[in-house]
Amino acid sequence: MQALYHCAESAGLDASAYGTHSRRRTEATLIDQHTKNLRAVQLLLGHSTLERTVRYLGIDVDDA
Repeated sequence: MQALYHCAESAGLDASAYGTHSRRRTEATLIDQHTKNLRAVQLLLGHSTLERTVRYLGIDVDDA
């Protein structure tokens, strides 16, 4: 986690605003946007249901 803070500081960002959870969620969101493969995101995150993944990502059920 120290590396994440170091990278944020090196980029001139407030390191306290970045953490491993926000990184995890951002990566999952980007994968969903680029691939439109919600099932792959579900497996990546280890969620038991697609509904849980949809809630986690904060996307509209109709868009999913």
